[in-house]
Amino acid sequence: MKIFIWERLLVFSDDSGCYSFAPRKPRISIRGREARPCMIEVMKTYKFKLYSAKRNKKLHRQINAAALAWNHCVALTRRYYKRFGKSLPKFKLQKHLTKLKLRTPYVYLTEIGSQALQEVTDRLYKSYERFFDARKNGEKYGLPGFRKVRKYKSFTLKQAGYKLLPGNEVMICGQKYKYFKSREIEGKIKTLTVKRDSVNDLWLCFSVEAEVPNVVNSRPGHPVGFDFGLETYLTGSDGQRIESPEFFKQNLKEVKRLNRILSRKQQGSNNRDRAKRDLARLYRRITNQRSAWQWKIARELVERHAFIGLETLNIKAMQRLWGRKIGDYGFSDFVSILQYAASKVGTQIVHVDKWYPSSQLCSACGYRFNGTKDLSVRRWICPHCGAEHNRDVNAACNILTEALCIAGKQQRAGRSSVKVSQC
Repeated sequence: MKIFIWERLLVFSDDSGCYSFAPRKPRISIRGREARPCMIEVMKTYKFKLYSAKRNKKLHRQINAAALAWNHCVALTRRYYKRFGKSLPKFKLQKHLTKLKLRTPYVYLTEIGSQALQEVTDRLYKSYERFFDARKNGEKYGLPGFRKVRKYKSFTLKQAGYKLLPGNEVMICGQKYKYFKSREIEGKIKTLTVKRDSVNDLWLCFSVEAEVPNVVNSRPGHPVGFDFGLETYLTGSDGQRIESPEFFKQNLKEVKRLNRILSRKQQGSNNRDRAKRDLARLYRRITNQRSAWQWKIARELVERHAFIGLETLNIKAMQRLWGRKIGDYGFSDFVSILQYAASKVGTQIVHVDKWYPSSQLCSACGYRFNGTKDLSVRRWICPHCGAEHNRDVNAACNILTEALCIAGKQQRAGRSSVKVSQC
């Protein structure tokens, strides 16, 4: 029997090739006479929907003021660079915005708090940083540009400007609002973001810093590799298949009907705005259905398996070929959800390079067969060893093998706390 210690997991391998995983005991910190598991700080976000009320118009005005401030800052930074050939310092821009509040044409800046105004400039300069970082790496990323006021989404308050009240009330900039309090907020609130969606509903997003025990539940599990596909959403190396409900396809007739209704409405009319909200509400329902299904599948997978190998997909290239279906599957969102769910239970996820030829290799002997480049080939026989393969299952087996090899390379390179012993 072999025993691998990989990060926080003990991996047991018997002669039959079966693996089982169990967590190592967490470190114990002693304070005085008490001992408890090691605590780690995490950031969480609690999202609540605001009650619909006439007083919400003030929040909409504040979001519009943040949009106007963004456009003004974009114009100033561009004008400053064109005139002086260098970027405008952020703190100089913030001081300038403070002086503008005293002038009549810019009285809208007083609608939002000073910290919310500073956060607008923070967003702008973070966008510039991402632009220059992407430029260094040879990636495409556009410069921050002007935004339509009605499409601007949110503003953020940091230490001041809001206060939680007993029950389900919150005070924002001197005005009380009620929200649907579905659960208690645990931890220290760092920021409050007021968001506006395409249906014109308002949401409160509390960013919270909380301490959680660094403990992983003990459970057995087998390693598995998954292949993303168009016919089958997920195909596992152990033969399991997960089909996607394709929620957009289920609601396609209703989407077409609402689009026809929208196209008949007069530009700028209230009826057209109402038709836009109806269509946006349907899109939001489809998104919520897909997200709920992905969370359910992700939790089932991480509870069943302690090691998961995934392939890295070029989503943009796939969207150019199969746009609607790729968007309906939501591969990128599912991978993010899976990684978050895995971090909660200690499941390890390893990504295989996107150029790895998982569909062309024989999982039995390793022979590379170029005939599988044609996507219509669903089953094939290896010319070297004669093994018959299903395209997706064979690719999933190769992904698992490569993921385990990557883990072994990390062990030898010393980038992981992996140790191997024989018993």
